[in-house]
Amino acid sequence: QVQLVESGGGEVQAGGSLRLSCTVSGRTFSSTAMGWFRQAPGKEREFVAAISGYGGSTSYADSVKGRFTIFRDNAANTVYLQMNGLKPEDTAVYYCAARVFVVVRTEPDEYGYWGQGTQVTVSS
Repeated sequence: QVQLVESGGGEVQAGGSLRLSCTVSGRTFSSTAMGWFRQAPGKEREFVAAISGYGGSTSYADSVKGRFTIFRDNAANTVYLQMNGLKPEDTAVYYCAARVFVVVRTEPDEYGYWGQGTQVTVSS
C-alpha cells in the first residue's frame, strides 16, 4: 500500500519561508514522479511544482517560479518543497502526490496517490 505523509506546514508572515516534506512508502520512490498541488477555500486544486523520477527535470506553476523549489532525496524517500518569499495568496492546503511514471505531469488526474494535505497560512 502506497502512503504519502506530509509535514512542514504552518503559519508565516508574508516574505517568510517554509519547507514542506513528503515521505513515501510502499513503492519504488526513485523512479516515481512527484508533485505538489494546493487548494485554497472555494477554489479548485492547482498545480504548484513537480519533479521527475530520478530528479532529472522539474516544472513549476508561473505563480511560484523563482520563489519555490522542489527537490528530492531518494535515499530518504522524501520530496521537498522549499517556499521562499511567501505571499498571502499562497495560503492553501498543500498536497503531495505520486504517479507511477517517471515523467512529470501537471494535471491532478495524472497522479494516483495523494497525501493528506498540510495547511500553509501566510499572513500579511
